Amino acid sequence: MQRNGFKRTEYADMSDFSSRLVAWQARSGRKDLPWQGGVDPYRIWVSEIMLQQTQVATVIPYFLRFMAAFPDIAALAEAPTDEVLGLWSGLGYYARARNLHRAARRVAEAHGGRFPGSASEIAQLPGIGRSTAAAIAAFAYGERVAILDGNVKRVLTRCFAVAGFPGEKAVEARLWTLAEKLLPDEGVARYTQGLMDLGATVCTRSRPACPVCPMAADCLALAQGRVHEFPAPRPRRERPSRQETVLIMLEGDGVLLEKRPPTGIWGGLLALPVLPEACEDPLAWIARVLGLEVDTLEPLPGLRHDFTHFRLEMLPLVGRVRAPLPAAHQDALSWLSLAPESLAPAPLPAPVRKLLEECRVALG
Repeated sequence: MQRNGFKRTEYADMSDFSSRLVAWQARSGRKDLPWQGGVDPYRIWVSEIMLQQTQVATVIPYFLRFMAAFPDIAALAEAPTDEVLGLWSGLGYYARARNLHRAARRVAEAHGGRFPGSASEIAQLPGIGRSTAAAIAAFAYGERVAILDGNVKRVLTRCFAVAGFPGEKAVEARLWTLAEKLLPDEGVARYTQGLMDLGATVCTRSRPACPVCPMAADCLALAQGRVHEFPAPRPRRERPSRQETVLIMLEGDGVLLEKRPPTGIWGGLLALPVLPEACEDPLAWIARVLGLEVDTLEPLPGLRHDFTHFRLEMLPLVGRVRAPLPAAHQDALSWLSLAPESLAPAPLPAPVRKLLEECRVALG
């Protein structure tokens, strides 16, 4: 789209960017989300962590359940890790939950239970980066600091036609400079909320509502007819695939699960035992390692799950346990009932939960 017969190459009036955004947020922004309406840094912190790479509609029920279980930092710090992960189950990116729990314990131990009072201090906690720390400080304390999450990057790259993939260091540095330059002298909390709201509800990734955007008159991407070119996409890279044969060992209404190590994929969660690659005798391996006697193994349809950097294909084998055998000592192994009331609170990754629920339905 061209304005007045030419393609504009500079933003017309940067000085009133923040004032227009603040006015728009007051008029049209989101104001009824469950973590809004207060300045409790704990609630703000939990919401910001949950909202990383996750849609608001998905986060809301998780946030409400989390707050009911852990209403303050002390409650979260004292909670068992499995309980925290159980309430996070299905939300994905589980390192967020582990870091949230670690950070709560650090606040309890090193800060006397009082949440740090500035962005620079907040950024020292596990799992909190520069933008998240700034958002918490802006909302809780009114600190004049810039944020630069995914929504904000999209707004800024379009409004100011910032070329290049925002994940590249040079491009990101330019965006940080721009974000800091645009900060208002006051009203930073509403301004910050306005940036988030604009990116989430108007300047969206696939179908931006440019006609109702408060920045439309000066948006360079719109003036140049290039809205969908910004932000530049991540350079294409082939996503590697991985296959795992997972074992669904059933005894009565119970299934054998293995607690994952605290780091790595699904760290600290309960998952299905994985058969080693190129295992020539699965039944013998199950007897030797898991301590279970199983006569046959029946395959189930595979389940594919996409992670950020690779694709995992889970190939399930189901076995009915005929008798337990003496096994190597493994504290990580435990049995869990397939009954809904047992599965619901268990700290299970979403694809494992799906497999077990399908198995429960198949078994009647």
